[in-house]
Amino acid sequence: MSKEYLKLKNVRKVYKSKGMGKEVKETIAVNDISLDIYKAETLAVVGESGSGKTTLGKGILNIDPFISGDVFVEGNEKSLTKMSKKELAEVYSKMQIIFQDPYSSLNPRMSALDIVMEALHKEDKETAKKKALEILEFVGISNEDALKLSNAFSGGQRQRIGIARAVVTRPDFILCDEPTSALDASTQAQVINLLKDLQEKFSLTYLFISHNLGVVEYIADRIAVMYRGNLVELGTTEQIMKNPQHVYTKRLLNSMPIIDPVRARKMFEEFEVSAEEIIITGTEKFEEVEEGHFVLK
Repeated sequence: MSKEYLKLKNVRKVYKSKGMGKEVKETIAVNDISLDIYKAETLAVVGESGSGKTTLGKGILNIDPFISGDVFVEGNEKSLTKMSKKELAEVYSKMQIIFQDPYSSLNPRMSALDIVMEALHKEDKETAKKKALEILEFVGISNEDALKLSNAFSGGQRQRIGIARAVVTRPDFILCDEPTSALDASTQAQVINLLKDLQEKFSLTYLFISHNLGVVEYIADRIAVMYRGNLVELGTTEQIMKNPQHVYTKRLLNSMPIIDPVRARKMFEEFEVSAEEIIITGTEKFEEVEEGHFVLK
């Protein structure tokens, strides 16, 4: 079995908002999820908007902390939720994020080189410049282009700069928060191939957040399916794509755009499901239906 890099135990996130009068409305974004992420794998978390997938990722990075539960990282017996600020800083120095929007996530008044060097603020200037130029060249940005302001680049090039910024510090773990959703299909494929090359080169562990099952099918080793804050299915990519068990997973697959008409018809025939509302009562259990394949039932 692969070595665990991250272990989530009963993590939970609830948002509270005021309704009419004094009424306080609670929205459960992450509902008591337990999950392992293995070293050097790509675990994709999929679901519609509002499913809680991005909240799960941000909770792991402490950007939007969980309200309860534990997060354990390789080599640490203490949960991140119980660590001091100094201990957390050490752990999170090995974690990075690639943002969804390559246009808003880069400072338009900074060059590509400066953006990547900024992540190396603890290094001396010459060392930082050398490392930044090397990784920029690896992701497809030449030394000459590295001097250009970020707003001179296309969306795909900007995402490459964002990826270089995340990888230059040599992290162990990267949260990929829908990194291809703002890109066209051909550019998506290029970025996914780049992410795979970087993972192989640096043994990176990815948590890949996406609503695009076509992209996920190509990059993920395993897939976790979320619905309204709940983890409803987990398995290898092959298990999820070929043998989905939960009705919500089947709906996602049914709505997946497929160019091949033969495959599209086969998917529709195999995974046709009713349009009835999915109700999760809280009494369901996460059960293993085959080795490594779990479903909430």
